[in-house]
Amino acid sequence: MNIHPLIQTRIASHLYTVTMLHEQEDLLERAHHMANTFLEAFKTGHKVLFCGNGGSAADAQHLAAELSGRYYFDRPPLFAEALHVNTSYLTAVANDYGYDEVYARMLRAMGSKGDILVAMSTSGNSPNVLKAIEAAREQSMTVIGMTGMEGGKMANLCDILINIPSKDTPRIQECHMLIGHIVCEIVEKELFANPNR
Repeated sequence: MNIHPLIQTRIASHLYTVTMLHEQEDLLERAHHMANTFLEAFKTGHKVLFCGNGGSAADAQHLAAELSGRYYFDRPPLFAEALHVNTSYLTAVANDYGYDEVYARMLRAMGSKGDILVAMSTSGNSPNVLKAIEAAREQSMTVIGMTGMEGGKMANLCDILINIPSKDTPRIQECHMLIGHIVCEIVEKELFANPNR
């Protein structure tokens, strides 16, 4: 059987990035801190809001659903949402105020002290995500950034930075989901005891 060379090459690249992630103890400690921050927010009646563009928007929506729906087992829902899911709002604000404002404006309406913004940008330089971070700061929210190796402009703006050790967008996004899924599992396990796990 002939296997396209990209299949093995990209899997090898993924494994290399995950191995690098696994070996960065400081980054793993920040992931642990991210999970604890989620736990504290949910225990005190606060919410977790996500934002991103393109693939990162899809990842944001995916992780929000794991929290608001369920991850491994049935339990009460948690208040988590991706800020792009209302397309009428998104297109109206983009048209009236500019695309850079779509997340910031929503955060000024939805965000409050004690809430969390998870800002996802593989480059760390997405203008609308950066403006979202500014708006979250105005609301005294905690900001968790999920980005790539260098972190871009986000690097110095976040309370917790999950900067995946890669410059390759697909590998960064794959590891964002890996960390995100682990955090969701920790949150679910710690908040809702399940004797079967």
